[in-house]
Amino acid sequence: MNIYDVSERARVSIATVSRVINGNPNVSEKTKQKVLAVMEELGYTPNVFARGLGLNSMNTIGIMCADSSDPFLANAVYFIERELRKNGYDSFLCCTGYALKNKQNYLSLLLSKRVDAIILVGSGFLEFNKKDNAYIIKAAGEVPVMLINGYLNNPNIYCTLCDDYQATFTAAALLLEQGIQNILYLYTSKSYSGTQKMNGYKAAVMEKLQSVNEDLIQCCPGNIEAARDLLLRLSEGGLKFKAVIAVEDILGVGAIKYAKVKKLAIPKDLSIIGYNNSLLAQCCEPELTSVDNHVETLSISTVSTLMRVLDCQKVPNKTTISNDLNIRNTTNF
Repeated sequence: MNIYDVSERARVSIATVSRVINGNPNVSEKTKQKVLAVMEELGYTPNVFARGLGLNSMNTIGIMCADSSDPFLANAVYFIERELRKNGYDSFLCCTGYALKNKQNYLSLLLSKRVDAIILVGSGFLEFNKKDNAYIIKAAGEVPVMLINGYLNNPNIYCTLCDDYQATFTAAALLLEQGIQNILYLYTSKSYSGTQKMNGYKAAVMEKLQSVNEDLIQCCPGNIEAARDLLLRLSEGGLKFKAVIAVEDILGVGAIKYAKVKKLAIPKDLSIIGYNNSLLAQCCEPELTSVDNHVETLSISTVSTLMRVLDCQKVPNKTTISNDLNIRNTTNF
């Protein structure tokens, strides 16, 4: 028995059931009593601590982040917590790592703390095997689940993401317009966001060149030395490339290090584009052209959507934010 059954039997939205559970005063007394009666009839309790029917909200939001050392994820957590405080909410933060079992355990832990909602920061929480996302869908049967930079189309799950496809399409297209055809693409994972980025790159190359050289698509650990060493190995192995598009700024910095080892002029001999427009893009020399995916806007939009959900307003399942290309000295646009 779950919140969907209560919603269907009471003929109200999942959000309304959630607000009744959390004691939201904006729910009418008639609706509240109808929902409570159905919950009692079905024997439904929201979590292992049996929140009780009509208990007041804890005014606490659970936040899950896979890797707090990642600049994008760390910034997102900072902005999310700031916005939650502005709205009178505290937060519990869990840094889960990427192992599925750990993510499942931490989500159960947050639900046991009687949080009002869960925010999943980053598309690393979405699994390739769809059945492995069942733990997220199940959690959404108890509380609203917000997903940043990923998309899962299920009731009570709300997604805020940037248009990563268009961002990498534009980056690749600009390089191709300059006559640069051998564009090396560096990625770290095939998450939802990562897949969208790769598809954008491939679409731009296909549109211009009618084929994609898979040798120019390389997976790389997310650190500077690994990116530098990978490019050195590829170059020494005979792979020719005149530009690099990296899905993270840290890989872009690694490409700059590679160019310095090889004594290549940037951007004359090698153009480089990073992603996330982090501080790394400004701390390196030359400064890195980078896609700005507006992490602050993403975070503010996520919390704003959540507040509307908690107020029983109707909101879209998916909100998409556009990106910008911040042009610096590693390209000649």
